[in-house]
Amino acid sequence: MRLILVRHFRTQSNEARRIMGWGDAPPASDWETDLLDVDHCLMARKLVFDAIHSSDLGRARNTALYYARSRGRDAVESHVAFNEINYGDLFGLDKDEVTQAYPRYKQDPDYVFPGGESFRQMQTRCQQHLEDMAAAHPNQTLLLVAHAGVIRALVCHLLGLDLASNLRRKVSHRYIGDFRFEGRRCTYYGELGQPSGFARDGIITLPWTAPAA
Repeated sequence: MRLILVRHFRTQSNEARRIMGWGDAPPASDWETDLLDVDHCLMARKLVFDAIHSSDLGRARNTALYYARSRGRDAVESHVAFNEINYGDLFGLDKDEVTQAYPRYKQDPDYVFPGGESFRQMQTRCQQHLEDMAAAHPNQTLLLVAHAGVIRALVCHLLGLDLASNLRRKVSHRYIGDFRFEGRRCTYYGELGQPSGFARDGIITLPWTAPAA
């Protein structure tokens, strides 16, 4: 399976640096700018998708529908497993305030947020679901729209990186991850859009290929 992984459009909460998690927020005023850039890149590479998937959250589903409609489709497949981390009681709070009030925020991947879950729990649900998809669709190319936290979690798991030290890596709204699988195993990773913090900070060298099994 080949998976192209992108982030949802920018929201007003992204711009205001407020926690969303399983909540949602209206799109930013210029939300379409990033999507046009990503879509141009996908079209320029002549990528054809067998299916378009997203998390179950509105900002991801609506982004996936944008890409679907630009390809003459009107439906996407959504999955709760690819939802952003559930921050529970932290929804809507200012991120700087959260950093002060919850010192384990983006420091300890096993810290369970009040009323929510931990980064590790989120990583486990999304990586298990993705590996199931890879095994079920061995010869397909899929587009998945998800969230910054999910992208960090999947890159760390699939490339064998430490989650705790990478919880703050930047993932822009113009990120395009390119994953190749053999069965359930990721064998290749590249980036087609704006470089992630993993590449820019020298955590990985692209293209990444898995060591021989």
